[in-house]
Amino acid sequence: MAYYFDEPSRTFGEYLLVPGYSSSECIPASVNLSTPLVKFRKGEEPTIKLNIPMVSAIMQAVSNDTLAIALAKEGGVSFIFGSQSIESEAAMVARVKNYKKGFITSSSNITPDATLADIIDLKERTGHSTVAVTDDGTANGKLLGIIGSRDYRVSRMDPMTPVRDFMTPRERLVTAPDGTSLKECNDIIWDHKLNALPLVDKDDHLTYLVFRKDYESHKENVNELLDKNKSYIVGAGINTRDFKERVPALVNAGADVLCIDSSEGYSEWQKNTIAWIREKYGDSVKVGAGNVVDAEGFQFLADCGADFVKVGIGGGSICITRETKGIGRGQATALIDVCAARDRYFEETGIYVPVCSDGGIVHDYHVTLALAMGADFLMLGRYFARFDESPTNKVRINGQYLKEYWGEGSNRARNWQRYDLGGAGKLSFEEGVDSYVPYAGPLKDGVYTTLAKVRSTMCNCGALSIPELRKKAKLTVVSSTSIVEGGSHDVILKEQVQG
Repeated sequence: MAYYFDEPSRTFGEYLLVPGYSSSECIPASVNLSTPLVKFRKGEEPTIKLNIPMVSAIMQAVSNDTLAIALAKEGGVSFIFGSQSIESEAAMVARVKNYKKGFITSSSNITPDATLADIIDLKERTGHSTVAVTDDGTANGKLLGIIGSRDYRVSRMDPMTPVRDFMTPRERLVTAPDGTSLKECNDIIWDHKLNALPLVDKDDHLTYLVFRKDYESHKENVNELLDKNKSYIVGAGINTRDFKERVPALVNAGADVLCIDSSEGYSEWQKNTIAWIREKYGDSVKVGAGNVVDAEGFQFLADCGADFVKVGIGGGSICITRETKGIGRGQATALIDVCAARDRYFEETGIYVPVCSDGGIVHDYHVTLALAMGADFLMLGRYFARFDESPTNKVRINGQYLKEYWGEGSNRARNWQRYDLGGAGKLSFEEGVDSYVPYAGPLKDGVYTTLAKVRSTMCNCGALSIPELRKKAKLTVVSSTSIVEGGSHDVILKEQVQG
């Protein structure tokens, strides 16, 4: 007869935090959100700590080098998606590690033969007002001109007007040679009243852009996550198939931490992958594993040597694993069970293995609930896919801006390595969907708002750190009627009347 768990499988939406005593010292500005990313021994410090408890999911629609840089600036880590060629993933990691703060690789580029209509379309997709005109339309082509928002007026120009007719041509541009320091670039921008300064190499190929608007923002990144060489910290996803080739390439590219990307981690495949990494690199290469949903799964991966363990099966917004296979567990219940196992493991071995909650986050307050339930940090997909810096297209549908978002188990991703059980190298059926999410602007603004709510709620609980929140948090299960009561009810919203 099958084993039955005593408790029902619950989600974050079924819980609320009960406020505790807040002293006058409990103000959001005093809250410390730092948290360990990788395991450590009692009395020691982890080799990598996050400044905010957020990492981005190992997904094509979420984690590329652009988002990795943006998230590292805020204090979190991106795990570059592994469902691409080894060379491509390693190149993304290298771009993050080689990124020079303030020096932006142009992501909006066009050829002089393009038209105003192409410029409008490009701006719609990227949201960028500054477009580099190069001979081949790439970020490192020969610089021929720059187009800014002042160079054209849509209402007064033919959409088929060639770019070369209204761009600011190369001979009129103020540029600086590649290698110019950021301070010198900012002085040039100030002296010439520029919005953007192109940097070019000896052959006049574009290398970087430095923007006026970024000057102040560089001072604001107080939480940026840096390694000992002052480069941004970045993670990368691996699978249990080509790890013997992929791991060395990612390590050589500079990846700070790896994570096995799998829908179910309680397997010999993950054990073998971690064992190979330990045999070849010892503890110098950090690797997380998962996903699991109970204490047994955690114990298995911890014993295998995982540096952190991911929790969650079927809770992602684009995941249909539970629907197609009947496998999984409510995210809150799974997290509570695994975190209790982590604490027991720490008491028995003196080794603390951080727990990452992956999936199930619908509202910002769910982040605080997950931390209170024991998560050290959260992995988020849909949340980060909404922002400017994610790699997907921004589209306008029925007057609303959306961004594309698809699961790694969808046919679009074709990430069979994540889901197969030693089979034929293909997806037998889908475990993810292809969808849209509402566009949410810059990552920086979204993360700021979310963490402002987290800090405020922690103060309501009388906690100024994540470990303190776990000790002081009081959680209550809520009824379906309580959930309704918690939102606006029994009123007519103005927007409904005015609409």
